[in-house]
Amino acid sequence: MSLLQTIFTGSKQAYDVAEIVVKSSIEELGRDCKVAFPDTAYSLPLYYASTGRRVSTLGELEEALETIKGFIVEKNLLANGLDAGYATALCAEVIEAVKYARNEDPYRDEPGYGFVSDAQIRSYGVGLVTQDIPGVAVLLGKAEDSESAAKIIKDYQAKGLLTYLVGDIIDQAIQHNVKMGNDLRVIPLGYDVTSVIHVVSIAIRAALIFGGIEPGKSKEFYKYTKERVKAFVNAFGPLSELVVSAGAGAIQLGFPVICDTVVPEVPTYLLSQRNHEKTVQTSLEARGIKIKVTEIPIPVSFAAAFEGERIRKDSMYAEFGGSKTKSWELVMTRDISEIEDHKIEVIGPDIDSFNKVPGRLPLSVIVEVAGKKMEEDFEPVLERRLHYFMNYIEGVMHVGQRNLTWIRIGKDAFEKGFRLRHIGEVIYAKMHDEFEAVVDKCQVTIITDEEKVKELEKKYALPKYEARDERLDALIDESVDTFYSCNLCQSFAPAHVCIITPERLGLCGAVSWLDAKATKELDEHGPCQPVLKEGLEDSFKGVWSEVNKVVEQISQGAVSRVTLYSLIEDPMTSCGCFECICGIMPEANGVVIVNREYGGMSPVGMTFGELAAMTGGGVQTPGFMGHGRHFISSKKFISAEGGVKRIVWMPKELKEFIAQRLNATVKELYNIENFTDMVCDETIAVDSEEVMNFLSEKGHPALNMDSIM
Repeated sequence: MSLLQTIFTGSKQAYDVAEIVVKSSIEELGRDCKVAFPDTAYSLPLYYASTGRRVSTLGELEEALETIKGFIVEKNLLANGLDAGYATALCAEVIEAVKYARNEDPYRDEPGYGFVSDAQIRSYGVGLVTQDIPGVAVLLGKAEDSESAAKIIKDYQAKGLLTYLVGDIIDQAIQHNVKMGNDLRVIPLGYDVTSVIHVVSIAIRAALIFGGIEPGKSKEFYKYTKERVKAFVNAFGPLSELVVSAGAGAIQLGFPVICDTVVPEVPTYLLSQRNHEKTVQTSLEARGIKIKVTEIPIPVSFAAAFEGERIRKDSMYAEFGGSKTKSWELVMTRDISEIEDHKIEVIGPDIDSFNKVPGRLPLSVIVEVAGKKMEEDFEPVLERRLHYFMNYIEGVMHVGQRNLTWIRIGKDAFEKGFRLRHIGEVIYAKMHDEFEAVVDKCQVTIITDEEKVKELEKKYALPKYEARDERLDALIDESVDTFYSCNLCQSFAPAHVCIITPERLGLCGAVSWLDAKATKELDEHGPCQPVLKEGLEDSFKGVWSEVNKVVEQISQGAVSRVTLYSLIEDPMTSCGCFECICGIMPEANGVVIVNREYGGMSPVGMTFGELAAMTGGGVQTPGFMGHGRHFISSKKFISAEGGVKRIVWMPKELKEFIAQRLNATVKELYNIENFTDMVCDETIAVDSEEVMNFLSEKGHPALNMDSIM
């Protein structure tokens, strides 16, 4: 049987199964039975992207099958084979959708995760554009040698790739103790081959979320996924017609398929690599993924994939900070003559001195850096990276910053030989690796002696924190003559550009004005470039002609005018990886804010995902705005519409997170005490009428302001 004929056979098999499960479900549940994947604004994403039509019931799903059938045209042309492969993907989506129609959580009783929510995809956004997540690996089937399979998975994990598992390879990973979960970037999807569609769905929704591509334009989706989503497939074991056909669907999206069996190769797209020692290398080369590896002499793995690892009490060997002991960290600039490069010193007992486990110690981590281009303003930028450097260590958990850090080291890491000195090795290597433009020398001092920790906190840390806070308080938009552009997200959202000011950080929440300034020093031609604050047109709304010129240039003409302080008139574009969305609630004469982590309904009748679907993709949506968490407490937050006292509702978790800073801002600007007590949340009300009753009862200031519209 030829390759094309195998694809057609597989696609017809997939169609027949989809038709059977839909018809039998209609007979049992009725045509009006609801069909929906959880936590997405895109219905059945593949079908929606391909046709522009949404599916919400089993009856509509049956009608959709007729459309899908049109993709299967048996002609001896590669294009027809790829279309048939994509039809297989659409059929798989139908089959998986029926699973969710019949069972709210069909993956509850197996290690598979199933459908990946919109919020989870958005949370990957920053990592994908910065290439902390350099690519997406899909491992399908069952390897003949389970040890080799586990080694491949761990190799992808160590390189930071998002790695999805489908089929019996999940059990092989479990057998060899591969650390799995969304936070660890190794995600088992399900045992059925149709569950592979949940990875394809991620790629398609990336085009919808970040790329702003109009549903119904299939070729534009294929182009986007091929050029911007660096995914590939490893197929293990014998290939059935269905798997081959699914592979053709992956190839249609631009994703190479690398098999460990003999296959009729299609250069670049369908390859055979029977040597498992070379699987990773072949796959990365096929997709053009380049991995920058920093060699660090530590006895455990080091990768961004371990950022989300949590060390629980029963697996903890050592703990520092939290509520148990004092723990702080500090980056300080020194004269180049004062530093001995690569000097790492541990003062006090190490973790191998414990009489009982878990053991607890105080901790201070002092990082001294020097360089001709190093500035004191860059210290907090470098210091914030300590959080990531330590979290990237397998078996180490780091929470907080400054003198509120909390660190745990796991038993497995200790047993592999990990000691406090290795934290210093990681910090030293990464400071040089990431900040080589400003750091010429670096030395690290780690202290666990209790008296020394207390003494140096008073001598160095607290005065430095206070001085930085005073500097940051003085950094307002009016005090600088330069803003910064950030086009980091253009790799996924081609029309988007952030304008970053001292009082408005990037909407992803990861880039402040000082971060942008440091980034410019680190990479002269990088994503953050200075924008002269010239050509003032409207100080109230935040309009400068020079800013508009830069936005038009970087967005390639897609956007020609932005206001930095307005929600309604030419708001800044949103790429899709924003932390929060602000939208107008007309009846309350104010705005609601919904954060990415909140999965419920908002008073404007939309979930975060539904709000995000009309806000992302690099487009301007008057009345809606993506932004970072910390921007909420800024004096410039929608100041053109009356500012922060317009906020009438936000989820409780977000309200508690921002309360102290927001209350301080409202107190300073409007002399209102405890403003967040006037802000409604989901534990009080979500229904519009009930929200209004709460606001009236509290005397919320928005109710007496001029109309926001």
